[in-house]
Amino acid sequence: MDYLKLHGGVKLQGAINISGSKNSALPLIGATLLAKDAITLENLPNVVDIKTFFSLLKRLGCEVNSLDTHTTCINNSQVTSTKAIYEIVRKMRASILVLGPLLGRYGGCEVSLPGGCAIGARPVDLHIKALEKMGAKITIEGGYIVAKAKNGLKGSVINFDKITVTGTENIVMAAAMAKGRTKIINAAKEPEVVQLCEVLKESGLEISGIGSDEIEIYGTHMEPLKMPSRVKVIPDRIEAGTYLCAGAITNSQITLHNTAPYHLGSVISKLEEIGFKITFNQDAMTIYPASKLNHFAVSTTEYPGFPTDMQAQFMALATQCEGASVIEERLFENRFMHVNELQRMGANIALRGNTATIQGGSQLFGAEVMATDLRASSALVLAALVAQGETNIHRIYHLDRGYEKLERKLKKLGANILREKE
Repeated sequence: MDYLKLHGGVKLQGAINISGSKNSALPLIGATLLAKDAITLENLPNVVDIKTFFSLLKRLGCEVNSLDTHTTCINNSQVTSTKAIYEIVRKMRASILVLGPLLGRYGGCEVSLPGGCAIGARPVDLHIKALEKMGAKITIEGGYIVAKAKNGLKGSVINFDKITVTGTENIVMAAAMAKGRTKIINAAKEPEVVQLCEVLKESGLEISGIGSDEIEIYGTHMEPLKMPSRVKVIPDRIEAGTYLCAGAITNSQITLHNTAPYHLGSVISKLEEIGFKITFNQDAMTIYPASKLNHFAVSTTEYPGFPTDMQAQFMALATQCEGASVIEERLFENRFMHVNELQRMGANIALRGNTATIQGGSQLFGAEVMATDLRASSALVLAALVAQGETNIHRIYHLDRGYEKLERKLKKLGANILREKE
C-alpha cells in the first residue's frame, strides 16, 4: 500500500494543469448507456473512480477502448447484462448512476447497493422513490436494488425532498428514456448536472430548465439517443479549489491552467475575503500571496453555495489564519473525520455538533496521519505543506480515487513530496 511523505515549509511556485472533472465524467459515462452509437469522452481524469466505472461497463458487455490516458471510446450497442455487481459497486458510490439509464432503456436491472467514502448517509431512497413514481417496481433483494419497468418508465412530476446531485442525474437519465413529460422539482444545479443535461439536449432530447431547480424532460420511450460523437469533460472545480488552497496555505503564487473560474465563485470569494488576490486569464487562474490571512466563516450548502467537497481543505487553511475561523457542515454528518488527524499535527480545533471552530496562527508539526475519505486526504496534504518536519499520510487510496497524480503536480510546484510503499 502506498503512502505520501512530505517535508513542509517550502514555498510553491509555477503552473500546473487541472484535470477533467471526476464528478462530471461519471454521469457522462453512465449516460453512454442511452446512446445509439459509440461516444468518445475527452479530458477524462486518470483516477481510480473512472477506471472502476469502466470496469463496471465492461461487465455489462460494453466496449471500452482507451485511446490515450485521458480519452476513451465507449460503445454500448452490445450490452449483455443489466446487473451491476457488488464486487465493483462496493468500491464507488457513484456506480448507482447506472440505475436510471439501465432501467429506462432496458426495462429492468439489478444494481448492488453502493459503497464509497464513509462521510455520512447518502441514501438511495430518493432515487428509488422517484423511479417508483415513474412506474418502476423496485425491491431490495440480497443487497441489490431489483428494478423492473417492463413496458418502460412513464413521465411524472418528481419533487425531491432534499437536493441530491446523483439523484438528479439518475432521474434525468431515466426520464430521457421514459414516455412523456417528466418534471424534476428541487433539482441540483451543480455544473456537473448542467453538463449532463446539455449533452442530452445536444443529443436531440427535449429538455428545458437546465441550470435551474426545475428541469423538464420529454422522453423517447426507450429509444436510444443519437449522442455527440465526442464530448469533452469540464475542468474539475474541486481539484482547482484544492490547489488554490495549496497556494493559499503556503502563501505562494501559483497558476492553474484548464480551469472554469465561474464554477468556483463561492471558493474564490472566500479566498479573497481571507486576503488573497486571484486573477483570471482565459482558462487560467493565478493566486498571489496575502500580507495577512484573515479568519473566516463558511457553511457548506448546495451549489452555487460553498461546496462540502472544499470544507476539509479550508479547515487546513484556517490553521494558518489569524484568529478563530468557523466551519459549519450542513450536508454530511460524518465529514469532520479529518479533525482528529489535523489535531495530531497540532491544529487547535474544537467541535460542537456540525460546527468546527479553528484557532489559527499555531505551528503545525509533521506526524503519522491517516486519510479517512477523499477530501480529508487532500486536507492532510495541505497541512503537511506547512508543517514543521516530516508528515507521512497513510491510506491514500482515498486520494487516488479523485486526484490525478497529486504528488507529481505538487512536486512540479516545488513541494517536497514523495510517494512511498508501506
